[in-house]
Amino acid sequence: MATNILIADQETHFFSDVCKNFDHAAQFTKHDAGLLDQIKSCNSVYRFRFPIRKGNSFEVIDAWRVEHSHHQSPTKGGIRYSEMVNEDEVMALAALMTYKCAIVNVPFGGAKGGIKINPKNYTVSELENITRRYTVELIKKNFIGPSIDVPAPDYGSGEREMSWIADTYATMNPGQLDAMGAVTGKPIALHGIAGRREATGRGVAIATRECVSVGEDMQRIGLLPGLSGKRVIVQGLGNVGYYSAKFLSEMGAIIVGLCEFEGAIYNENGLDIEAVFQHRKATGSILGYAAAIQEFANTMEGLEQPCDILVPAALENQITETNIRNIQAKIIVEGANGPTSPEAEAIFYANGGMIVPDMFANAGGVTVSYFEWLKNLSHVAFGRMNRRFEENSNLNLVNMVEGITGVALTPVQRSTIIKGASELELVNSGLEDTMIRSYHEIREIYKSNPEIGTLRNAAMVGAINKIAVSYQNLGIWP
Repeated sequence: MATNILIADQETHFFSDVCKNFDHAAQFTKHDAGLLDQIKSCNSVYRFRFPIRKGNSFEVIDAWRVEHSHHQSPTKGGIRYSEMVNEDEVMALAALMTYKCAIVNVPFGGAKGGIKINPKNYTVSELENITRRYTVELIKKNFIGPSIDVPAPDYGSGEREMSWIADTYATMNPGQLDAMGAVTGKPIALHGIAGRREATGRGVAIATRECVSVGEDMQRIGLLPGLSGKRVIVQGLGNVGYYSAKFLSEMGAIIVGLCEFEGAIYNENGLDIEAVFQHRKATGSILGYAAAIQEFANTMEGLEQPCDILVPAALENQITETNIRNIQAKIIVEGANGPTSPEAEAIFYANGGMIVPDMFANAGGVTVSYFEWLKNLSHVAFGRMNRRFEENSNLNLVNMVEGITGVALTPVQRSTIIKGASELELVNSGLEDTMIRSYHEIREIYKSNPEIGTLRNAAMVGAINKIAVSYQNLGIWP
């Protein structure tokens, strides 16, 4: 009963905002107008509807899958479960995925999916039915597969939903050796990868650290270099926000504010992220946390409190012309997709601020998803083939050094030096290397042409150039 439906008029303008950013950055490239149009446009937009049983009645579910660019295969992007999801949003997120993958040199085209539901209104059984039916509809139209289009978790979905997708795909494709590579973000027990759950937040923290490590840039905006002691407000205590705050705190930053849909809390001396998380888990709200000095019923007020760094890690369009002048942060690091409108960004830069764009800042998730996909295609965990060999080689080296010097290392020192890398350590190392290299690649573009103006434009220029080269090398068939 799935049907293709023409694109409906949308009141939202998220995709338009992404296209504005693209058009502005494209001015600093030298590519043919037709090629730029090909890069900007969504190649495939699939909208469909399907029924489910809910109690004794039927309910019709609206859903989407958008494949933005096929300059690399497969396409890649999460599936959002939200009542607010719409075609414009899915198109915009798919486009951002294309640019994001190019920025961090991950060989995927961009895609995104959406199911228009509030997961809280459905039982686990009903959610499983919805997820499996969604997957079957994608299979019918060839919109999923390890070499075609690889979904992942997004807002409202997680490991559980990815498990259902993996099982449905494998069931519908009996004997396909690489079936588990059709989706990422799976639990470890179902061929997932260590570090995926916290990857986006870890990437946000690394991106923030790299940004504030450049003395020249910090001097320009009136901050000292280094993350230690920097005051940070984080919007969103979901997966991305929680891990962003956790890792930023571990790197020396002070989490002074946390914002959620029910309100916001603030303490200039710092908040214990784990304690706040447990409080919310127990009470259903971050409000009422004993160590909070200030509380705000309006969560948006929480964004406007004194801080050095603001990390919006919730939904898009949170920082606009209406509130940007009240933001006291000097740096905005976009953990969410599209949290800052183009108009707000222009005002923020004009006032001496700096924005680390979503296309780079939250690319940790797709980077580690890439590692998971590689693991699924190779059918072996990272480190399994060489860990013991590394440990034996390190042991021989330690024994030789001790023999030459006559100095015996302590058991703790020996174990630290000898130990081979685990899958988690290799994943985190690969993620850190990716984020560091990508940030300084973006910054080099930013510094090489002052007219580019913003890190977002610089990131987009780099992405456009890489995608253009791919399309030019592919040529046009027939």
